[in-house]
Amino acid sequence: MKIGIMASQISGHLQLFADYLVVAGGGGGGNALGGGGGAGGFKTSTAYTLPSSFTVTVGAGGAGASNTNGTVYGANGSNSVFDTITSTGGGVGGNSQGAGVKPGIAGGSGGGGSNGGAGGAASPSGQGSAGGAGEGVVNGSGGGGGGASAAGANANTSTGAAGVGGAGTSNSYSGSAVTYAGGGGGGGGMAGAAANGGAGGGGNGSLTIGANGTANLGGGGGAGGGSTTNAPPFAVGGNGGSGIVIIRYADSSPALTSIGGGLTYSTTTSGGYRIYQFTAGTGTVTV
Repeated sequence: MKIGIMASQISGHLQLFADYLVVAGGGGGGNALGGGGGAGGFKTSTAYTLPSSFTVTVGAGGAGASNTNGTVYGANGSNSVFDTITSTGGGVGGNSQGAGVKPGIAGGSGGGGSNGGAGGAASPSGQGSAGGAGEGVVNGSGGGGGGASAAGANANTSTGAAGVGGAGTSNSYSGSAVTYAGGGGGGGGMAGAAANGGAGGGGNGSLTIGANGTANLGGGGGAGGGSTTNAPPFAVGGNGGSGIVIIRYADSSPALTSIGGGLTYSTTTSGGYRIYQFTAGTGTVTV
């Protein structure tokens, strides 16, 4: 149902109801047989009451793990914000270098684990899925990062194959169906294949350098794989993809009054809606 402006004024401004999609930045991939990055948190709703002004922030993707020190993790993705709604950045994938297991880190969707480490949890709950576990053997493959609609797969202990990134979720608020927030694929071990990222912008894992998550889809970064020597420089993880914020409302209603200069955005009309897509930055929007 398309709802525009009510006839009466409330709190000094015309009341407007909008549908929203808020996707956070994806987490970075682990290095050297690491786990895939978790997708950015995914939130959507309809008929949200817009205040007279509100803040929009588009979360950046987290950095993948570098090749200079195998024990240092990359970074979680950054949160995306629309008014009071916050989607949490995706969790970074675990690295396999150094002593002990290396779990994935919690986020909107959790990062995949490595060295037998568990996948990170989806936290807070309701925004995505957990990451998969890494293979618990020397030079084993990493687990897949979680996606908006499916958990990352565990690395296969029989075949040595890395875990596939969890699938994202489709949404049509942009005017066409787009799948967002796929998890990054796990990095391949010495004897196992790397894994693909999940549908929705998850970066593919690799035997060398993990692929980046897709910008403005909030996908997790793919994990780096094993080297021939298992020594520095290690294969790096891919960066997570940046997030996006979309709002839409009936095109019979007027355009937004102002949008802060710190925001990168586009606007269009489609299917009876006026659609705003915010793709970078932060700023205040006035109705």
